[in-house]
Amino acid sequence: MAFISVKNLRKVYKIGNEKVYALKKIDLDIERGEICCILGTSGSGKSTLLNMLAGLEKPTRGDIFINGTNVAKLSEKKLARFRQENTGFIFQSYNLISQFNALENVGMPLMFKGMPRSKRDKISAKMLKLVGLGSRMKHRPNQMSGGQQQRVGIARAFVAKPNVVFADEPTGNLDTKTTDEVMRLMVRMCRKYNITLILVTHDLEIAGYSDRIVHIIDGEITSIEKNESVYSPEDDEKKESGPDNNTENSEVSEQ
Repeated sequence: MAFISVKNLRKVYKIGNEKVYALKKIDLDIERGEICCILGTSGSGKSTLLNMLAGLEKPTRGDIFINGTNVAKLSEKKLARFRQENTGFIFQSYNLISQFNALENVGMPLMFKGMPRSKRDKISAKMLKLVGLGSRMKHRPNQMSGGQQQRVGIARAFVAKPNVVFADEPTGNLDTKTTDEVMRLMVRMCRKYNITLILVTHDLEIAGYSDRIVHIIDGEITSIEKNESVYSPEDDEKKESGPDNNTENSEVSEQ
């Protein structure tokens, strides 16, 4: 079985006496370490599909297996624990806690795991350095640019080395240059830790960073195509001594 396997997935909403089919019949397999893009316009059902895969919404019908566990059948308590142990999230609006600094925001998934503060601070600091924010650890969200906030969000999503990371329009609030930097960073993190990334977007250029593109229209998958990513971490390794140098330099460019 594939790392993620979706079988006969459907989602129906009742509005008055009418039924709205957000997802009609979805069958999809995703391999471990794959960067998979779900591509569609607004209202296509792509975000609903992501929410189903992430266990944020229950399907009306069907099964979703992640690493052998059928998350569609889990109780809310077991589902919360599964997400805590296996998943990370990257949001378009960053979703950082305003009262917390970068180090504290990144460390939240480790805190939920019961890790002592001294240990999680050490791991979180290492992750912030990896995403090029070694000098921003004590900064709060309102003291950082959009690109820097999204890097904090990426560090938070990857800090516990989850099996899968879900990203919903992660570059929607960023300019073109910062979008490229953020997408390269996500690809590097996935390759480094062999983490599966499921990315939802309406932008074909963003889809270009993925290994496979799933086209969805009106709640149905219309086509699935293999893709050669426009970026490989090896490209940076040829140019510089290490990938961290690139993010440190891009941090300076955002100031």
